[in-house]
Amino acid sequence: MKVVVCIKQILDPEMPPSKFSIDAVTNKVIPPEGIPPLISPFDAQAIEAALRIKEKHGAEITVMTVGEDRAVNAVKQALAMGADEGILIKQPVEGYDSFMIAYILTKAVEKVGDCDLILCGRQGADYDSGQVGSLIAENLKIPVVTQAKGIEVVGDKLKVERVVSNGFELFEVPLPAVVTVSDEIGEARIPTAWLIIGAAKKKIPAWTFEDLEIDMNQLEQALPRLKLMKLFIPERARNCQIIEGESPSEAAKKLAVKLKESGILK
Repeated sequence: MKVVVCIKQILDPEMPPSKFSIDAVTNKVIPPEGIPPLISPFDAQAIEAALRIKEKHGAEITVMTVGEDRAVNAVKQALAMGADEGILIKQPVEGYDSFMIAYILTKAVEKVGDCDLILCGRQGADYDSGQVGSLIAENLKIPVVTQAKGIEVVGDKLKVERVVSNGFELFEVPLPAVVTVSDEIGEARIPTAWLIIGAAKKKIPAWTFEDLEIDMNQLEQALPRLKLMKLFIPERARNCQIIEGESPSEAAKKLAVKLKESGILK
């Protein structure tokens, strides 16, 4: 069985906003020094799902990502977790939307060939779009199940438990298929020191758009669907006013007046 896991390298989502800044002109985040980027946590859980399938049924796991040269570290992190192969698809410029990234990953999946299962995180933990997995499935004309909490291979089919607001749904789909993995699947494993050392020594192939026979005109003119208008860190302000009175009833009356003046109380 051949499994492809699509991952994304992002800034640590637990990092406080005070640690980074935003270039308002280019609408880009300026990454802080000394804090390395990492695999999007949902994508790490997609790798974990692939590894569980490998342990139970046997599988060859290929991890791929679209990004700059530094994104090779995310691929090596995936190899340290237990993936077999890794591929970096070099992105010449930043700012591609989900439709463009899905198109690039689709071309890469087609180049790998004979993929039985494609796994993605339910969404990126940075922009939270949650579109790429479904778009890959649409491009390949194969089934997709989103937000999976459990995946079981049964012959040439998958049984997938999908998270919904009041429980879960159970789907059976034929292979090949795309599944996006939710955090309910459980924590991703932590690589051992030996696996980290071994992954660091591996050479990761870097595919270019020419290798994938991507038409740049089609990519940049026909595919973009989203336009980022403004990227900013929200500002929050808190105001506190103490309502005093000679007695609790007087303080309550003053509070009611203030609430009415503010429009909260009608």
